[in-house]
Amino acid sequence: MTRPSGTRPSGRRMKLGLNCPAHFQDVRVVAAEAEARGIDQFTLAETARNPFLQLARAADTTSSIELGSGVAIAFARTPMTMAYEAWGLHEISGGRAVLGLGSQVKAHITRRFGMPWDKPAARMREFVQAVRTIWHSWQTGDRLRFRGDFYRHTLMPPPFTPPRVAAPVPPILLAGVGPLMVRSAGAVADGFVSHVFTTAEYVRQQVLPAIAEARSAAEAQGAAWTERPFEVVGNVLTATGRTEDELARSVRGVRERIAFYGSTPAYRKVLEQHGWGALHDELHALSLRGRWKEMGGLVDDEVFAAFAVAGSPAEAAREIHRRYRDVFTTVCVSWEPETGPAPALDVLTELRALD
Repeated sequence: MTRPSGTRPSGRRMKLGLNCPAHFQDVRVVAAEAEARGIDQFTLAETARNPFLQLARAADTTSSIELGSGVAIAFARTPMTMAYEAWGLHEISGGRAVLGLGSQVKAHITRRFGMPWDKPAARMREFVQAVRTIWHSWQTGDRLRFRGDFYRHTLMPPPFTPPRVAAPVPPILLAGVGPLMVRSAGAVADGFVSHVFTTAEYVRQQVLPAIAEARSAAEAQGAAWTERPFEVVGNVLTATGRTEDELARSVRGVRERIAFYGSTPAYRKVLEQHGWGALHDELHALSLRGRWKEMGGLVDDEVFAAFAVAGSPAEAAREIHRRYRDVFTTVCVSWEPETGPAPALDVLTELRALD
């Protein structure tokens, strides 16, 4: 590659996204407002609701904004069920779907979803390749033939084949934290989705070099998907508000989210990058005892400032732009349920004026 993946080419505008809490009720209104403000992408994570159902509702009130899963849990489904869900959104939105995939952690896959967990990075590579093969069959009419180590898809009778969509197939973005999943994104995906529990330093030192190496290998092999520009999406923890009270509530909520992620063993390596491995041990111990409310108090201002930005919408926008303009090709801002979407939309409006 001529440049590290994730750094924007000269003159390329940063894409902006609004990440909506999955439990938020009226996604139609928020998506329409985001589109009216010129935001490029509206995304929903998969937590308490299926993101594709919510995004389908958002498709009814929008016409141009991209609609993305940010992210959908791959291993809770087979490649075929995921392909159908994303294709349905792509069809009804007129070709605006973006499929963001994540692996989740072992406990959720095996104990919540009741699905197998083994070799997650290798399984994810094959999952992405299988979804692409299925979509290719639907778009071209070619016989479906996918045989892998984890998945096998060889039957697609006409009654079960969705209509073709007059648009390119959805881009597939892959989320990850650890080095193996990051390399999988560079090897087989159209982009990488950075977890909210990350820092600019971690992305620069651990993520981008691994992506660049894997992506270069895929390009050298002539992989068809490398014809698309590779996207690096940053989900930025943003504490903001229009009033001091809104800001304080947002800061408290973001601090608690940092503590929650910091207690998860899979994310310890991010804390270790900054010499904060002992903080994970404290947070994890409290989480095992169910003392969730106490955990936010362990996140001091230094840790908070590494993982999040805070301030008025204008202040938050300036810090996001300063910190991430040369790291991410797309920046997504989410909001705390206590404050609603308005301050986050204001941040994105301010960001657009800066870029």
